[in-house]
Amino acid sequence: MFTIGDFARLGRVSVRMLRHYDATGLLRPARVDPATGYRFYTAAQLARLNRVIALKGLGFTLQQVGEILDEKVTPEGLRAMLRLRQAELETAMTEAATRLAHVEARLRSIENEGRMSTNDVVMKSLPGVRVAELTGVAPDFDTIGPTIQPLYAELFQRLEAAGVTPSGPGVAYYEDAPEGGVVVHAGVQVSAPVRDDGVLRILDLPPVEAAATIVHRGSMATILPTVQTLGQWIDTNGYRSSGYPREINLECPPDQNEWVTELQEPIAKP
Repeated sequence: MFTIGDFARLGRVSVRMLRHYDATGLLRPARVDPATGYRFYTAAQLARLNRVIALKGLGFTLQQVGEILDEKVTPEGLRAMLRLRQAELETAMTEAATRLAHVEARLRSIENEGRMSTNDVVMKSLPGVRVAELTGVAPDFDTIGPTIQPLYAELFQRLEAAGVTPSGPGVAYYEDAPEGGVVVHAGVQVSAPVRDDGVLRILDLPPVEAAATIVHRGSMATILPTVQTLGQWIDTNGYRSSGYPREINLECPPDQNEWVTELQEPIAKP
C-alpha cells in the first residue's frame, strides 16, 4: 500500500485533492488507520484516479464524474465518451480562435483608421465564369468560415464522384438571406456543362463591367481591414458598391495564414 503522499506523487495530483475526493466519496482510500487516521491506497486505485482526472479535465463536474464511474462504464464506453467530449472541446477551441481572429482584425481596423492605404486597389472588368457550387446560410458574418468550409469539402467530393475536374480557382460569393443572415456560395471554376440536378449545380456567373479589386494575404478571419480598405477606395473615388465582393482563392496552402485571396467588388457610379 501507499501513503497518501506517495499515492499523490504516483497519480500526479495533490494530497489536498485526494482528501477532497475522499470527502466527496469519489475516491475512498483502501484503508484508514483507526489509530492515526492515516490514509493508504493501492496501485489498483490508480485506474479510478486516472478516470476521475480525465473526466474532470474534459469539463465534467465531480458529481457527473461520480455518476459516470458508479455506472461501471466499460473502458470502451468511457473511451467513446472521452472522444466525444474531446471533439466538443476542439470545436469550442476552434470557434474561440476564430472569434479571437475577428476581434484582432477589428482592432487592426481601429488602429489603422485614417491611415489605410488604398494604393493596392485596382479597378477592372471581370469576365463571366462558370462555377460548380454548393450553398448554405451563415447566421452572421462571424460564422461564414465554419459555414463555407464544410460546403467546399462536400463540393469537391461531389465533383470527384461526378468525374468533374476544377479548371480554375475557388470562387466564393454572398447574398443577404431573406430572413437574415448571409447566403454563402462555395464555388470553384469548372469547364463542364451547365446543370442543376440536385447533385451538382453548375452555372455561369455573369461578367461584371466594373469592379474594385484588392488582394488579401492571410486567413479569411483577418480580412476585415482589407474589406474596409476597399470600401474606402470606393467611397473616395465617387463610386457605390453594387453587392458583396467575390472572393477568388488564388493560393490556398494548408497554412491559412499564407492564403492569397482577391476581392472583386462590383461598383457603379451613383
